[in-house]
Amino acid sequence: MAINLDKLVGFHESALNIRTERMEVIAGNLANANTPGYKARDIDFNKAMQSAMQEASGNSTGHSSKMVRTNERHLSGNSTSVAANFDMQYRIPTQPDTGDGNTVEVQAERNRFLDNGLRYQASLEFLNGKIKGMKKALGSGGQ
Repeated sequence: MAINLDKLVGFHESALNIRTERMEVIAGNLANANTPGYKARDIDFNKAMQSAMQEASGNSTGHSSKMVRTNERHLSGNSTSVAANFDMQYRIPTQPDTGDGNTVEVQAERNRFLDNGLRYQASLEFLNGKIKGMKKALGSGGQ
């Protein structure tokens, strides 16, 4: 019987990749909390996960994120980043504008960062459990 590792860990691998990218986006928001005019961004995890699972199963919706170079001196833009495959969304601020146009709400971003980190850890634990189960099954000699 052939073992398909993509079926075993594919979901959690995608979740970890998206969570990693989301953590970088949130960290960028926090780093720019005092930058005038900076607009807080985020990745919609549910949409990103649906897209990743469709792509993994070969049911692509035709959405192409390829960039076209209009000048040979432009960077290629061929990103392997998960976030590059999704539309980055801007946050709608819940607090009134302070006058500088920045939409980063530091406490809310910290909470999102913490929540995302905990969910990342949970995905790691699930993945670790799957791998331990696989090692145990392989080590028992099929008995």
